[in-house]
Amino acid sequence: MANVDRVNGLRPVRHLNGSPWNGAVLRCYVPATDSTAIFVGDLVKSAGSGDADGIPSVAQAAAGDTVRGVVTGIEVLGTDLESLYRVASTERYVYVCEDPDVVYEIQEDSVGTTLAATHIGNNGNVVVAAGDTTSGASGMELDSSDVNTTGTGAAQLNILGLVQRPDNEIGANAKWEVFINEHEFGSTTGT
Repeated sequence: MANVDRVNGLRPVRHLNGSPWNGAVLRCYVPATDSTAIFVGDLVKSAGSGDADGIPSVAQAAAGDTVRGVVTGIEVLGTDLESLYRVASTERYVYVCEDPDVVYEIQEDSVGTTLAATHIGNNGNVVVAAGDTTSGASGMELDSSDVNTTGTGAAQLNILGLVQRPDNEIGANAKWEVFINEHEFGSTTGT
């Protein structure tokens, strides 16, 4: 059975120690001066400032950036009750899972190559694409052509294994469990 091509960015699933993810997040600020839309499942990095109340600001992370965490929700502001993502150039608060020990599910992009079981333990970056403005889901995927083959070297994510579900198998659009390898609160270079 072929894997469904359903891009959702990164989705927290558990902690490295096996305990379930408990939903802990930090409220972060994105100022109106930021011209990049942010979606649920996007990697974000610290933006080096905050709002007037001292809430830290974040910006969408690019491939290769050191990461603060993953957006898990968007706060509704004013009368904009239907926006499921942070529209570019609008002030918004987002909820970020910033624990460096959280494991995430992410789909590989399968461009150029598909990942194999031999890639487990190796490091790779995300590829950033536009999110879905209807669902609010991130367009970020694991860049399968950027995964190293030695298990070492700097990259944003470390591949832990294939998501074990009946609707997922190794091949195009496979879903993988990863942890953030280059994290602002616990950067490493992997195994």
